[in-house]
Amino acid sequence: MKIENYPERPSYFLLLTSYFLKKTIFVAINTYIMKKLLFSLLAALGLLSSCGNAFKNLAVDDFAQRITDPTVVLVDVRTPDEYNAGHIANALNIDVKGADFLEKAKATLPTDKTIAVYCRSGRRSATAAGMLSSAGYKVVNLLGGITAWKEAGKPVTE
Repeated sequence: MKIENYPERPSYFLLLTSYFLKKTIFVAINTYIMKKLLFSLLAALGLLSSCGNAFKNLAVDDFAQRITDPTVVLVDVRTPDEYNAGHIANALNIDVKGADFLEKAKATLPTDKTIAVYCRSGRRSATAAGMLSSAGYKVVNLLGGITAWKEAGKPVTE
């Protein structure tokens, strides 16, 4: 006997189909969101670089050893006033904040040598390293800049 106001139970097939459909949609949406999130994080960290656009960050001792190599050109990317207040011996000064930074770099720096860059704290030199490596240079950057250099007791020329 069927009670008129009581709805029939849905079949197990419909319940299972509904469950797996919802589960599939949920997984697809979460996968999409996770991919977007991961891509955004990698982009924000600067880890998405195309071939040839990478540069190497070096600690003070490694940087000091690298700049003794005659195939390395040392570049201070701070302002001329900062450079004149004290710099690493034999460093060229090309201000990364100057509007003509890349033009000066291309006119001054050989492409067949490694370019070692530094600034006060490492931030501007990382910017310069990215620009130079994008222009085809092999670049190394001093982590912590001249501040870390001085803290390690390395010599500075005035």
